[in-house]
Amino acid sequence: MTHPRLIETMKMPGFYPHHPADVELIQTHISYVFIAGDFVYKVKKPLRFDFLDFTTLEKRKFFCKEEVRLNKRLAPDTYLEVVAISLDSQGNPTLQKGNNIIDYAVRMKKLPQERMLKTLLSLGLAGEDIMDKVAEKVAKFHQDAQYGRHIDVRGGIENIRRNNEENFSETVTYINVTIPEYQYRLIADYVKHFLAANKTLFEKRIADHKIRDCHGDLHLEHICITDDIIIFDCIEFNERFRYADVAQDVAFLTMDIDFNGHSPCAQTFLQSYVKYSGDTDMPTLLNFYRCYCAYVRGKVTSFRLKEEDLSQNIRDDVTKTARQYFDLAYTYAAHLGKPVLFLTAGLMGSGKSYQARELAQRWNTEIIRSDVLRKELFDLKPSDRRYNDFGEGIYSDGISTLVYDKALELAAEKIKRGQPVIIDASFKKREERQKAMRLAGALGIDFYVLECVCRDDVTRKRLEKRMKDKDNPSDGRWELFRKQKDDFEAIDEVPANRLFRIDTSADPEITRQEIIRKIKLGEYS
Repeated sequence: MTHPRLIETMKMPGFYPHHPADVELIQTHISYVFIAGDFVYKVKKPLRFDFLDFTTLEKRKFFCKEEVRLNKRLAPDTYLEVVAISLDSQGNPTLQKGNNIIDYAVRMKKLPQERMLKTLLSLGLAGEDIMDKVAEKVAKFHQDAQYGRHIDVRGGIENIRRNNEENFSETVTYINVTIPEYQYRLIADYVKHFLAANKTLFEKRIADHKIRDCHGDLHLEHICITDDIIIFDCIEFNERFRYADVAQDVAFLTMDIDFNGHSPCAQTFLQSYVKYSGDTDMPTLLNFYRCYCAYVRGKVTSFRLKEEDLSQNIRDDVTKTARQYFDLAYTYAAHLGKPVLFLTAGLMGSGKSYQARELAQRWNTEIIRSDVLRKELFDLKPSDRRYNDFGEGIYSDGISTLVYDKALELAAEKIKRGQPVIIDASFKKREERQKAMRLAGALGIDFYVLECVCRDDVTRKRLEKRMKDKDNPSDGRWELFRKQKDDFEAIDEVPANRLFRIDTSADPEITRQEIIRKIKLGEYS
């Protein structure tokens, strides 16, 4: 255990030879970090988990030295030395040399918090140039990082499978606490199927020497942008987490950028990394490793709930953060790995646009919205109202044919770039749906229809509410509803396994979960 007076003594400015004005203590789940003026001292907690063991003095000394050695690869001027902490003649902890050593600390230079990449992104100060420089630094680090037979074994499919299975076994107790059961099941099944389907690619990664002695914990708070790019705090306590495919390092950082709400910057970083590394296989693996990294963060965050002294507020915050990580892992698992064409279909007010948005976020699909496209074709703003009678004006059959044809044209362009697409429209005519089916067949891609249905009384309330929403591009109104209902041609031409019905007046979230599962796992059938 930690010496009973060590923590309180290290919080005192007089403990340090440079006599800082004050000392700030920050605790992580495995370390005590003392910010003492221009320097930082990091002491490892005497803990044992499945993934680390700091329980003896010799082990803490060894891993302090490993921390300095490994981090000098990317932050040579930041990590200074390992210092021993002894007891003086009065039995008080001291940094003076002594025979009675009670612990060790890593001494580092303090980095400017205002220059951390997380801070810069939050302030809008990390543009494409910075993300490009970070990518160049990481790509060069990976190129120079150690590799070899003892490292290659960590990139083998059996080890990757074991790491994931460990995640799932260690989070069983958190099902419906920090991770909903449906998310747990989909992620576990996705991992199983992905590993089976990509065995050859994982073997190629080893042959191409893509398994390296990486950073292992590459997230925004570990990158400082000064005159140089300083990347610090790599994993020293377990080679298994550091010996990995370089794609896992890239995945960790892009996952963290996504988690903090800056996804376009993640894409910029990825494009630059591929440019500097030439690693064109990486995009195929990225979501798999992003899912893994987000899951690990959800797991580690959940572990904090074991701490008995957490206040309820902190416990609630920890639970919320863990859920967010697991939800992100689920989103990565749900992402479609190939172009697919989806149509929404249904009457006005049936919830098509909302369902499209919810599913698109999980599938990472583009949405082409007919209500917006129709008005763009006539140089109208989406919010411009056109209260034509049913089937007249910009809603005439001729104009609708033009809109649907344009939507299919745009969808084809996106699909050819490898992007799955949802066309959000009523698709009330059988011929309109058949055109889309023919397009999907010509492009050689999967095709699905998402039919939204709703009780008439709920639809009426939605349409009346929509009339008050000035930003909604739809001109659907209750007085037109019956005419559209009578004009809607039943969807009987689409195969049953390609048609999903969502009752939006019931609990559409459950249905969406089922749809996501069937379509995602269907990729591997």
